[in-house]
Amino acid sequence: MKYLVTGGAGFIGANYVRRKVEEGEDDIVCLDLLTYAGNLDNLDGVLGAENFTFVRGDVNDRAFVLDLFKKDGFDRVVHFAAESHVDRSIEDPSAFLRTNVLGTQNLLEACREFGIRRFHQVSTDEVYGDLPLEREDLKFTEDYPIRPSSPYSASKAAADLMCHAYHRTYGLPITISRCSNNYGPYQLPEKLIPRMIMLALRNERLPVYGKGENVRDWLHVSDHCGAIDLILREGKAGDVYNIGGNCERRNIDIVKLILRHLGKPEDLITFVQDRKGHDLRYAIDNTKITRELGWMPNVAFDEGIKDTIQWYVDNSTWLERVESGRYMIGP
Repeated sequence: MKYLVTGGAGFIGANYVRRKVEEGEDDIVCLDLLTYAGNLDNLDGVLGAENFTFVRGDVNDRAFVLDLFKKDGFDRVVHFAAESHVDRSIEDPSAFLRTNVLGTQNLLEACREFGIRRFHQVSTDEVYGDLPLEREDLKFTEDYPIRPSSPYSASKAAADLMCHAYHRTYGLPITISRCSNNYGPYQLPEKLIPRMIMLALRNERLPVYGKGENVRDWLHVSDHCGAIDLILREGKAGDVYNIGGNCERRNIDIVKLILRHLGKPEDLITFVQDRKGHDLRYAIDNTKITRELGWMPNVAFDEGIKDTIQWYVDNSTWLERVESGRYMIGP
């Protein structure tokens, strides 16, 4: 099989690319524009592999995308490429609409024209909005109403609906996965866990939104990548699969856990004004993917977070290059 992996130099995409290249069973083409979220350092060790090709390009460039498909003849497309930071979407929603909606439509059109076997859209549980803190019994199922809270989640919801439309109208074989919050190696320190690790290592203040009571369901990135691969092989075309870690934690508890692992005092925590439209709670119901495909998360959170913290400690050069911006490649 020949795979096109978009956004493969980003956090989750790079973990997926590394997994597939190391398996050695398929040819992998990674397409990434290398904006601030794309980092070739994330692909260290796979660049130059016989079954791997890196292509720098923009999913928003329709002519470029069509030419790439014509030249390479892909069997499967795994679409990670997206603007994904909620705070950035609040500052500039237009960038999220261009990449997450129009970029996805460009890929869908190319897949339709060249007859790919499967297009997989990597989405997010944020398209469902949020859940009340007091209803621990309530979780997101695949049939839960879509009611996004931020420009980011609205753009992902729109992309998901476009995928459904291409399946219904053109018979395009798509699947969609909606995952909970990922953590693990190679995640940019604009996200909660790596940001708190970075600041704690520097003995700086750790800003926590509101009172830190917002709840997230945490999933190790390796479990997410395994689920995507399973959906590609065995998932039903046209279907949505929720992927969660069965691990709900308050943000403040995550921050305190990081401080304990690093031997840092809790008085480094400082509470700041809450994010606009901040979702209260996310929780994924895994029943469908477990029942139909036999998937369950393998990485226990206590072990996964410990390994993740240690990865950032051990990879200080990677972190320093990200912090300084030296990892970025010019136009």
